[in-house]
Amino acid sequence: MSEEILGLIMFGTTLFLLMFGFPVALTLAGSALLFAYLGQSADLFMMALMGAYPQRIFGIMTTETFVAVPLFIFMGVMLERSRIAGDLLDTLGLMFGRVNGGLGFTVIIVGTLLAASTGIVGATVVTMGLLSLPPMLRAGYDPKLATGIINAAGTLGQIIPPSIVLIILADVLQGANEQAAEMRGDLAPEPVTGIDLFAGALLPGLMLVAFYTTYMAFMAVFKPETCPALVQGDDVRPPMMGRFLRVVLPPLGLIILVLGSILVGAATPTESAAVGAIGATLIAASYRRLNLRIVRDVAQATLKVSTMVFVILIGASMFSLVFRGFGGDEMIEHFLANLPGGAFSAMLLVMAVIFFLGFFLDFIEIIFVVIPIVAPILISLGINPLWLGVMIGINLQTSFLTPPFGFALFYLRGVAPPSVKTLDIYKGVIPFIAIQVFALCVLTIFPEIATWLPSILFR
Repeated sequence: MSEEILGLIMFGTTLFLLMFGFPVALTLAGSALLFAYLGQSADLFMMALMGAYPQRIFGIMTTETFVAVPLFIFMGVMLERSRIAGDLLDTLGLMFGRVNGGLGFTVIIVGTLLAASTGIVGATVVTMGLLSLPPMLRAGYDPKLATGIINAAGTLGQIIPPSIVLIILADVLQGANEQAAEMRGDLAPEPVTGIDLFAGALLPGLMLVAFYTTYMAFMAVFKPETCPALVQGDDVRPPMMGRFLRVVLPPLGLIILVLGSILVGAATPTESAAVGAIGATLIAASYRRLNLRIVRDVAQATLKVSTMVFVILIGASMFSLVFRGFGGDEMIEHFLANLPGGAFSAMLLVMAVIFFLGFFLDFIEIIFVVIPIVAPILISLGINPLWLGVMIGINLQTSFLTPPFGFALFYLRGVAPPSVKTLDIYKGVIPFIAIQVFALCVLTIFPEIATWLPSILFR
């Protein structure tokens, strides 16, 4: 048996264990250690390579960009605990109350605002599921359409900045870009930063919002029975402008402050994340919803999620080190580089693999296991790393929606009433998965959607 074959067996074994729900970090590190010892016993792996592992961990822990992760998590959890989403849903729901599909439009708008101010999918889906699904069902919405729009809008935090996914993906792509530069002999490659990826993902994210809104409008016009108006008469009046401004302006101002400071170059993602965390706390205090219990809950939730991300990152670092020690990256490079059709075929195959893995694996697992292996090869074939990052980001977004293990589906199932069947939730996301695939096709034909804004802001 060759070392490359043993590396592929390790890769397949790891994916198999992850699909059965074993702890991600322990699976990545444990399978890597097991196959490293097997490789050493068969003279196929040099255990001396493991001496580089402490340096890799030190490099991860000293990366300034990763400081933004717990700060953005803190900001999102604070906004969720302060019930900002509930106020937005109530106010906007009254504004669209007499329009067919009005609650659907409200969920899309609120999902977009929360995505641009929190970036935490689980909290968004659960919050909107609790607050908007019961009134949608009472109004006569088709359960499939109601659950589908909640899931789709809740996952916008994956691609609309500031997104934790984009922060992690930017760091992985920067390492991949440097490896690709070494393959090409380029000693000074253009960096891929979180700021670049934020700017590149903004227009594609808004494009997805436009596609969702168009689909909702189509259903409201041609199938109004699936999404009737919330208010049939004149018994409910739209909210006053004062209430509208009081509810919408604080989160909108926070979005402009956090995202705007990044895009204009006034602050790094880490600095703007700190501002966002403070801003979310001030908003909660201004609404008189800040107390010691909320601060404790937010801090504990931030610690849990941040710990999960970094422990997985440490385990994935060991996995990638051992995989490269087996020469697996060189084998995959040779395979992709020699596909008929060149870079396009390689990109198409990688996107298909990521889409397929999204049925079974979480986005963090895909980022840390698959992207470090394939991204250097794709970039070395001439693919723009910024465009590649946006394409991967949208593709990873489908991992939250694709049955049977899409996390957004589980989040909503946990808060949906018993009258909503699991099959309804699964069927409801199918049109939105198709919309995301269509968005990928549009980005493939028009990559400028992802590359134009960064070229204008940072040239």
